[in-house]
Parts: sequence; structure tokens; C-alpha cells
Amino acid sequence: MTIRFYMDENVPRQITTGLRLRGIDTLTVQDDGLTGAADPQVLARATELQRVIFTRDDDFLVIAHQCQQDSTPFYGVVYAHPQTKLLSI
Repeated sequence: MTIRFYMDENVPRQITTGLRLRGIDTLTVQDDGLTGAADPQVLARATELQRVIFTRDDDFLVIAHQCQQDSTPFYGVVYAHPQTKLLSI
């Protein structure tokens, strides 16, 4: 199974471009027409598309935790802290 990412709008384009250059399937919130959408709507859309949300917004950690508590299915959240230097692989 291949991970397919749904890139939150706060993720720098360089990260999305780097993933795409490595053959990773990514779709941005912007490309999907959801710029400015509320975080719960973005997570719901990622789930609908069967994609893992990739974000630098720690609000998604709270939302994901609540989904787990409520047994609400979602495909996952990858969180990269904004102050963390991301390494190129």
C-alpha cells in the first residue's frame, strides 16, 4: 500500500515539490479547491479521498485525538513541527 498525502495549506510548496520529485502521490488543499477551509473539513476531505493529511498545524493533533476518542475513522496525520528543520532524503 502506498501512502497518498493530502497537503494542508500551511505546508511550504518546497516540501510538496520534494515529495512529488520522489514519486510520492500528493494533492494540496489549494489544488483541491479548499483553500481557507476549516481544519475539520480538511481532515474529512482527506478521509473521503483516502489520503493521509500532512500538516504543520498542531490543531490537527487535537482533531485527530478527538476522532480517535469518538471512533471516527480517518487515514492518518503526519505532523511536522514548523520549527523543525526537515531533512532531504
